[in-house]
Amino acid sequence: MPTPRDVFEHMRRQWLGPVPGPHADLLADDVVIETPFAPPGRPSRIQGREAFLAYAGPQRAALPVRFEAVDVLAVHDTADPEVIVVEYTITGALGEHRATAPFIGVLRARDGLITHWREYQNPLALALLSGA
Repeated sequence: MPTPRDVFEHMRRQWLGPVPGPHADLLADDVVIETPFAPPGRPSRIQGREAFLAYAGPQRAALPVRFEAVDVLAVHDTADPEVIVVEYTITGALGEHRATAPFIGVLRARDGLITHWREYQNPLALALLSGA
């Protein structure tokens, strides 16, 4: 059975694909996706795979940034074998503009699927990454 580290690595590879994700194949039916520092107008919590895909699909289709790298800085195991904490950066390009943004993710995976993903983002760094 894939470990949370394996699941994150699969997710990381998907982010670098032609349509950044996590895709449906990694999400449990009742997945909870949280972004506690979501900018105004964006949800900070989405529950359920279908609800997440309905929200994220159009967002990703409109995303002008091409992700070039996802560099893992550290992976921290926790007392719960289903949970890891990941420190990473994403580097993206918008035309000639290139930027890197730091993230921290808390991933809970069970049976090879993401059941809970909480991502801490720096909204200013994300704005720079998107060329704003």
